[in-house]
Amino acid sequence: MTQSVKNPIMPGFYPDPSICAVGEDYYLVNSTFAYFPGLPVLHSKDLVHWEQIGNVMDRSSQLPLDNAGHSQGLFAPTIRYHAGTFYVICTNVSHGGNYVVTAENPEGPWSEPHYLEGAGGIDPSLFFDTDGRCYYIGTHPNPEGCRYDGDWYIWIQELDLNTWKLKGESKDVWNGAMRGVHWPEGPHLYRIGEYYYILHAEGGTGPEHAVSVCRSRDIWGPYENNFCNPILTHRHLGQAYPVKYVGHGDLFETPAGEWYMTMLAVRPLEGYTTMGRETFLAKVTWENDWPVVNVGEGQLTDQVEVSLPEWKPEQDPNSHTSRSRGRNAAPGSDRHYDFAGMEALGDEFLYLRNPDLSCYNLESGKGLYLTATSVTLKEQKSPSFVGIRQQHHAFRAEASLISKELSKEADGGEGADCPGNVCGNDANLACCAGLVLLQSNSYHLRLETEQGKLQAVLCRKGEDTVVGSVPLPAVQPGEAVTLYLQIEGLKATAGYICGNADCPVAEDVDIRCLSTEVAGGFVGCTAGIYAVNLEGTKESRVLFIGLTYRHMEV
Repeated sequence: MTQSVKNPIMPGFYPDPSICAVGEDYYLVNSTFAYFPGLPVLHSKDLVHWEQIGNVMDRSSQLPLDNAGHSQGLFAPTIRYHAGTFYVICTNVSHGGNYVVTAENPEGPWSEPHYLEGAGGIDPSLFFDTDGRCYYIGTHPNPEGCRYDGDWYIWIQELDLNTWKLKGESKDVWNGAMRGVHWPEGPHLYRIGEYYYILHAEGGTGPEHAVSVCRSRDIWGPYENNFCNPILTHRHLGQAYPVKYVGHGDLFETPAGEWYMTMLAVRPLEGYTTMGRETFLAKVTWENDWPVVNVGEGQLTDQVEVSLPEWKPEQDPNSHTSRSRGRNAAPGSDRHYDFAGMEALGDEFLYLRNPDLSCYNLESGKGLYLTATSVTLKEQKSPSFVGIRQQHHAFRAEASLISKELSKEADGGEGADCPGNVCGNDANLACCAGLVLLQSNSYHLRLETEQGKLQAVLCRKGEDTVVGSVPLPAVQPGEAVTLYLQIEGLKATAGYICGNADCPVAEDVDIRCLSTEVAGGFVGCTAGIYAVNLEGTKESRVLFIGLTYRHMEV
């Protein structure tokens, strides 16, 4: 049976994909940087329909992120399966370096990290040879000294899985396909037929990103360059091409003997990327013992034909989706979260760094209480924030909340018992809450209640600019107000809905500064809710009733 896969297979902030095939099942992981939990685990049986089955790093003991920059933390994981055990290897560039975690079930629980002494550099991968030996392959700076930024080497060493120690010879085996290459990274090692292959990225993560390959009959080399390198790139297609930054590939084979590759790419608008790096798929054919990507095309395509039987997780009683009663939203889907009826937040929700989970409380019949702390979104700490990935160029995010500050009786009258943003009994307490489109600490768009106002604030380079402000609507105690951010490409509208009134707060806000090209870093935007106690002297809570995300036509 032939099906058509639509690219990207993981829209939005799903960078640095790694995939492994186990029988008829496919498991995919991605980088998460300073977000918690780390490394989402996605599962599919047909490469068309996917479900999130958990996160690899879901405990603070596994994932220290204290003071990590937004684009620090977890870089480029690799997932592999061997002899009944799943392995994920990754780099925490902020704390501890390279490590391995294991699980018998990819849904978890995953082990505590085994940090690898002597494993410098980034972008590690594991390879299990036919004799059962395990090898570490990674990257590090040129041992003779870097002649330029990105003058790195790919190296291999055997790894003892009993002691989690590197052993034997460590050898630099490759430094990229092109002359004077920058950033040979993301290496994956395979044994296919008579050859060992290293598939790797080079050219950096931006417009010159590419996938290249080399091979050898011996794991230690020498490795032979493929004269067709790079085997996949969009660097030659011009600045206006709709899919760019293509690279960081990982190969896998189906039970029918078909080969595919996952990789990252971006879909900018007018040269600006707000969703970050996304996961794409391509078909691979072997010619003269070399992989050829999308024969006859030589670049990524909008659709990929796969010869796999259709699988719909919501109809499979054995799927994680069915067993968890749809706790997790399908990647790329619209979703409405009714917090009053939820027992737990889905695995797709993201916090910043190491959250104090006692600040997030779901109460049946009421909603999600966020405890407002003194930490703001502009700090390199963990504010009271939780969100989901932006997945479309055009979308609308809505958050419904109950706030005493909005109430007609906010002076301590009947509204003093209003649920929600309690903020003590002082109506003038500096407490704010709202909805945010977050690129990083220094670049984001907030719509927030504060001191009798509802204001839209654009943060650029860490500096706030109020782009719109209106008085807070007067509502009855316990009545919810819905805040919204409507994104249409590179423009945003912020406003609120109260009763039958739809009141814009700011329109045509230019959000190009929330792009990778302006803000920098490796992340895409997330849309979420937050609460801040600006005095920091009294405990305050904000009651959020629901969160909605739905895409719009561009």
